[in-house]
Amino acid sequence: MGKVIAITNQKGGVGKTTTAINLSSCLSYKGKKVLIVDFDPQANATHGLLRLDEIHGENVYSVILEEQDIRRSIVHKKHPDLDILPSNISLAGAELVMDKIDNGKERLLKNQLDQVKDDYDYIIIDCPPSLGLLTTNALTAADSVLIPVQCEYYALEGVTQLFLTIRLVQKTYKPDLKIEGILLTMFDVRTKLSVEVSQEVRQNFRKQVYQTAIPRNVRLSEAPSRSQSIFEYDNACIGAKAYRALTEEFLKRNERG
Repeated sequence: MGKVIAITNQKGGVGKTTTAINLSSCLSYKGKKVLIVDFDPQANATHGLLRLDEIHGENVYSVILEEQDIRRSIVHKKHPDLDILPSNISLAGAELVMDKIDNGKERLLKNQLDQVKDDYDYIIIDCPPSLGLLTTNALTAADSVLIPVQCEYYALEGVTQLFLTIRLVQKTYKPDLKIEGILLTMFDVRTKLSVEVSQEVRQNFRKQVYQTAIPRNVRLSEAPSRSQSIFEYDNACIGAKAYRALTEEFLKRNERG
């Protein structure tokens, strides 16, 4: 049975989608069967991997709220060899619809992913930058949570709030939800701030923090505009090297169980 990992932080611009795309892609290049679920109404992961002509009508909204067959809604990509459950702007209104459901509104995504969980080694959910019903659905569906943390002021405040939400989900819906890891992003070794934030996060969360930090890298920002992961766009850049290192560390942690 596959492992479901939610990549989340309620702050925007911390590298959630970049990490979802490039971790998923690198895992696929290492022979893992991967599904990436774009659960953000902005659909950045969808457009960061798929050209417009590769996107059909079905999407994650129609799967969770209109009972569209999840297998028919998944898009298969060849380079990298992974599957994508796309999003679109219709997901922006999903929470209003979900809120009217009396029972099970927190498990809508889980119910769908359970149907395909055995088909994959990893299912990676790119979450929206919020702590509403969409994120609650993602956390309830997940086995673990990967938290990107940008190396900036107030980084720990956002993580602290997220941990409160995770504990609430553990208490109410998913007692065995675990922390997959905390990933430092947009790290710049030349700045005192990045170094100080890195030290503070590592001091507070210790072994939960990946040794690999993702650097600021313009090539990582450019790749989605070509609907490519960093490995197709510029396999030799420092961003690609960092995500390869993260993937190795990720796999080692999972092999240890």
